[in-house]
Amino acid sequence: MPKQPCVYILASKRNGTLYIGVTSNLIKRIWEHKNDLVPGFTQRYRIHHLVYVEQAADMLSAIAREKQLKKWNRRWKLNLIEQANPGWADLYTSLANPEAASP
Repeated sequence: MPKQPCVYILASKRNGTLYIGVTSNLIKRIWEHKNDLVPGFTQRYRIHHLVYVEQAADMLSAIAREKQLKKWNRRWKLNLIEQANPGWADLYTSLANPEAASP
């Protein structure tokens, strides 16, 4: 996956603890979270499942969207995830290994 600014949401489990982040290299960043290479919140609460991704035109708009989502109440965030990923599948698997996503 080429570098693309995006906002992402990680979850500890379905309806669990959420983390919202922004990056231009999604695969690398999620790999870092999954391998606990990012000290802090995601490591402490074992938040490793990529459940939502939203691409942005540029990094400034990605950062603006991240700040917007962080201000949302929890129900709105859960609804956003449910609409895009009703099964709460870990989207990292299909990103890191696109062949696994194909039928």
